[in-house]
Amino acid sequence: MFAGKKLFGVCAAVSSALAARSDRLGHMAEVLDQSSIDALLSAAQKGDIANTDGEPVAIISRHRKDLDSVEVRPYDFKRPERVSKDQMRALQTLHESFARNFGASLSGFLRTIVEVRVASCEQMTYGEFISGLPNPTAFNLINSPPLEGQICLEVSPLIIYPIIDRLLGGTNQDLFIPQRPLTLIETRLISKVIDRALLALSESWASIKAINFAVGATESNPQLVQIVPPNEVVVVVGFELKMGNRAGTMNLCIPYNVIEPLMDTLASQSWFSNAKAGVGAEVRSRVERSLAHAGLGVTGLMAETTITLSDLHSMSVGDVLTTEKSTASPIVVCIEGERKFFARIGQHKGNRALQIIRAVKPGDRV
Repeated sequence: MFAGKKLFGVCAAVSSALAARSDRLGHMAEVLDQSSIDALLSAAQKGDIANTDGEPVAIISRHRKDLDSVEVRPYDFKRPERVSKDQMRALQTLHESFARNFGASLSGFLRTIVEVRVASCEQMTYGEFISGLPNPTAFNLINSPPLEGQICLEVSPLIIYPIIDRLLGGTNQDLFIPQRPLTLIETRLISKVIDRALLALSESWASIKAINFAVGATESNPQLVQIVPPNEVVVVVGFELKMGNRAGTMNLCIPYNVIEPLMDTLASQSWFSNAKAGVGAEVRSRVERSLAHAGLGVTGLMAETTITLSDLHSMSVGDVLTTEKSTASPIVVCIEGERKFFARIGQHKGNRALQIIRAVKPGDRV
């Protein structure tokens, strides 16, 4: 049966070639002798018949003839790429914002400059992520409601012990990094840093979804923790922390099944639009509440005059400076050097006081 189909295909190709050749050569005879037919069949089987119409002849074969024009890319079934490049760029941009906020928060907490930056953002299997971590280390399991599952936050001991030394009043000079798990006191101290990291992480993810990150458990040996199967795809965001002459790494591992419901939102266009829409009334009110408790310096400007440098040099106790301003005229109240109000001088419960009359208008000469 297969041989019959193959012979039928060859005969069809020979017939099309004969028809094209007879149309181009009108003087060719309609009937060929047996030797010519045998020669054409032999040429068709060897593939020597050229395409006379300029179009490729569709011949089904298990071997491709145009491999040079086909794009061939390797694919590793053990490491499938489930997150697109646009989504990876969105995740990197989101965590760059987290790095800036966390660095500022940590600098204020430790009373020294701490630099945090994104060093890498890639996807790999959970087994590869675990195999690349030191032992012991600070391995934190983070719950992320309303998302299902857990994420991992790992902080290297190379930066943990300098932070603990700083919190206890040390200078980090000739600091020894012990190869042991954290003690209960050290874990308690470093939890303050982890809490600030999770707060900054929640603020960065607020443009995508309101997520309340919280520490679920802490482990020193990452090999003992299996939140997902070893071949499960995870997104690992690596950070570099610098504090003075000390530096270390921090890794955030996010399994794909945790953020899978947000993958459509993580498209670059949607992410940027949500980021712009996030700066609204809530952010404005939070800034206003923070500024409302800021301290300001208030001074009362009674009068102004000018003197020469020689008069200033010869001035002594008891000298009187004369001005053109009357004592009955209101004085100017300045806030941080800016003239804002007119006021009268008086006393209140035995203390000098200023009574505000009105605000300074743009047309007032003060």
